Amino acid sequence: MNKKVMNNPKISIICAIAENRAIGKNNDLLWHIPEDFKHFKEKTMGHVIVMGQKTYDSIGKPLPNRTTIVLSSDPTVNIEGVIMARTFDEVFAKARELEKEEVFICGGGSVYAQTIGMVDKLYLTVVKGNFEADVFFPKYDEFKKVVSQRKSSDENFEYTFLELEKE
Repeated sequence: MNKKVMNNPKISIICAIAENRAIGKNNDLLWHIPEDFKHFKEKTMGHVIVMGQKTYDSIGKPLPNRTTIVLSSDPTVNIEGVIMARTFDEVFAKARELEKEEVFICGGGSVYAQTIGMVDKLYLTVVKGNFEADVFFPKYDEFKKVVSQRKSSDENFEYTFLELEKE
């Protein structure tokens, strides 16, 4: 009998959030911070990324050099160049087949809310200030262990790159 070996990669969330946990409005980001985009690219390059259909639609294309799994409960939706999944069980089964090290959950708000209890690590870019939004990141109180923390800024924003794990 040929038994398929399943990988158990680390499951992480990566997201830029305001101090009030705001992450988006009108299906768009609240800010465009080049250093945060670079950080996102460096962390996720070569890995499996997971996002909901609305987040994918806001990006409009698969991100290069990453395997993208798009979650959509609509069985008629099929997007060229990505792997479609209809349930979180299907997402994680496919991710374990494809990824050995780390799977990144990339949004949106509903996907974060439904997966926050399943993840091992958070990569948060915390933007200073409270922003008006219609999408918020879930509470993440159980992630108390600070793995790394680095403050930065640009001409518009102050922000902190945080890596957090559960204690």
